Amino acid sequence: MIGVEHCDRCGFDRSQWNERDAERTIAHAGSFLVEWSADAPPQLMTQLEARRIDDLKAISTSPDLFDEVHHLWHGLVSIADVRRAAGDVVQRQHGTVTQISASSGGVPKTAVDSAIVGVRGVDGDVQAARAHHGRPWQALCLWSQEVIDGFAAAGHPIAPGHAGENITISGIDWSTLHGGTIVDIGDVRVQLSAPAVPCQKNARWFVDGEIALMDHDLHPGSSRWYASVLRPGSVTAGDAVTVSPS
Repeated sequence: MIGVEHCDRCGFDRSQWNERDAERTIAHAGSFLVEWSADAPPQLMTQLEARRIDDLKAISTSPDLFDEVHHLWHGLVSIADVRRAAGDVVQRQHGTVTQISASSGGVPKTAVDSAIVGVRGVDGDVQAARAHHGRPWQALCLWSQEVIDGFAAAGHPIAPGHAGENITISGIDWSTLHGGTIVDIGDVRVQLSAPAVPCQKNARWFVDGEIALMDHDLHPGSSRWYASVLRPGSVTAGDAVTVSPS
C-alpha cells in the first residue's frame, strides 16, 4: 500500500490530507480502531482484536506518514467488513433531513435551504479553529433532531445547528449507529467515522454548561457523529436519509 494516491476500497485520497491533519489523526489510531469494534458482539471480539493488533503493526512500520493514514483507513474498513459479513449491521432505517446548517466560523451555524457537499464537507462552511476540526473524516457533522428535541424538552436552550452540526436528521434511531455505518443523505453518501467530542463552545446550549450530556462514552446515542464523504452531491432540507446495512 506504499505510495497509494487514492484507494477505491477504503476511500483514502492523499490529496485531501496535509501533514498536520495526518499527524493528529494517527495520534488517535488506536482509539479509532477500538471505537469501530467496541460494540461488536462477543463472538467477533477475538477476530477484531487480532485485526486491530495487525493494523497497529502495519501503521507503526509504515515508512510514510500518509501511508500510515492509508493503513489506518484500510483497517477501519476491514472492521466494518468483518461486522457486515457476520450480520452485525445497523438495520436499514429511513429518515429525513430537517435542517442543513453552515457558518463562516463558530457556532451556532445557521440554516440554509440546500448545500453542495464535497469530500471536505459543505461548500461555504468554515471552522474558525481547526485544532480539533477539518480532517477528511470530519467532513460532515450529523446529529439527531430527536436528540436535540429531547434536550430542549429538558430545558436546555438548544436547537438544530447550535452545536455545530451540518445536517440534522429526524427518524433515525441514533442509539443504533456505530463507526463504519453507511448513510445516504440526498445525493450524498457518507460513512460515520467517530462520535464528536463535546466542545466548551457548546456549553451555552446546556443548563449549567453540562456538555457531557452529549458525550458518546457517557451517554451513548446522544452524540453528534462525524462522517467522511464517499460520494459528493447535493442535499436539500426535506431530502430522504437512508441508513444502510451494506
